[in-house]
Amino acid sequence: MIIHKYQFHYFLNHQPNKPIILFLHGFMGNIYEFDQAIKLLVDDFSHLTIDLPGHRQTHVLDDECYTMASTATAIIQLLDQLKIDQCYLIGYSMGGRLALYLTLYFPQRFIKVILESASPGLATETARLARIKSDAQIAKKLTRMTNKDDFDHFLHNWYQQPVFGDIKNHPQYQSMIASRLANNPLNLVKSLQFMGTGSQPSLWELLPENTIPLLLLVGEKDEKFIDINIAMTEKCNFAKLQIIPQVGHNIHLETTLAFVQNVLKFFKRVC
Repeated sequence: MIIHKYQFHYFLNHQPNKPIILFLHGFMGNIYEFDQAIKLLVDDFSHLTIDLPGHRQTHVLDDECYTMASTATAIIQLLDQLKIDQCYLIGYSMGGRLALYLTLYFPQRFIKVILESASPGLATETARLARIKSDAQIAKKLTRMTNKDDFDHFLHNWYQQPVFGDIKNHPQYQSMIASRLANNPLNLVKSLQFMGTGSQPSLWELLPENTIPLLLLVGEKDEKFIDINIAMTEKCNFAKLQIIPQVGHNIHLETTLAFVQNVLKFFKRVC
């Protein structure tokens, strides 16, 4: 669907009398990111999945379209086009940062929100500049990808980062790599440049104003994000933290059943 400067690739499964969950994938993900979880949620929920700018089959006209503010506005316009007044929202990692932005700037559109391994960005200019510098090094590697083998090597190195725990030993790991390979590395560079953690606006100062129920999911082995999410709950009275045992950053892949159980418990509970 074409929304202003965006040609969104999305999938909507809208079942009558079943509320909709909007899923937002992480960096290098796509509309299939949450497929295993969705299979276990389909009896209770409809769902909408989107390829975010820079990923797989969503196309944009200019660099501004990659920014968090522009992307969030375009997603709201997509919801309008699809006649979705309100929905539930789940975002993972980069998609979680975007989900938090949507929650804070368009609170009337979301019933409850789950942020998986997410953050409100970086609070200081010094930290943001350091992250931009770090992301620029990653971007430089991506721009040098001349074939699929280069990209495959990059992905395997990427998932050796400590935040991902033991994901390389997971039975679905190779399938995940194959899915990531469907991306264009040069488009991922744009995503890093314009919606990376260093480039996005800090949302820390807005957290105390939030009144939408938030569930923050973090893996036990993802110590960095445990600290971030503890700090988030201290700033936001409407946020609840749940640490998932024995997993790292990608909870919905590593332990899909535990992820779904938390989704059902949180979304179906009457506040």
